[in-house]
Amino acid sequence: MIRYALHCDKGHSFESWFQDSAAYDSQRKRKLVACPACDSTEVEKALMAPQLPRKSNAKAAAARPAAAETPVPAEAVPLVSAQELELRAKLKELRDHIVSRADNVGDSFPTEARKMHYGDIEHRPIYGEATIDEARALVDEGIEVAPLPVLPDDRN
Repeated sequence: MIRYALHCDKGHSFESWFQDSAAYDSQRKRKLVACPACDSTEVEKALMAPQLPRKSNAKAAAARPAAAETPVPAEAVPLVSAQELELRAKLKELRDHIVSRADNVGDSFPTEARKMHYGDIEHRPIYGEATIDEARALVDEGIEVAPLPVLPDDRN
């Protein structure tokens, strides 16, 4: 792994880890390296001094804590962009809207969805649990299903 100090065309500085220099070059060329502050993909490597201790300072460098070796950026850079925060808020709003207006039928979702589709019970908004295979089978039968949005916070 290699750590690069980077900067964007808007003047933001940040760091990122890459498997090797070829991985950085490949990701940069495909516009996958983006500034966490402004999402600009016009990113360049910044000059970075190597962390090589001199023989006379080898013991002092070994005794120094690792945190002291990591440069602190002059400005704080958020880990999540404003656009991503807005998207997460909209997805949460959508999920809350669905959950507040639908019945949770749990594991019986495939059965309930089929009953409604074939007219055995009255149509109503529902949500619940289904395996991938159960969801595919519903779609194959012409029954419209969609997963509820899952947010990173839901997994914590």
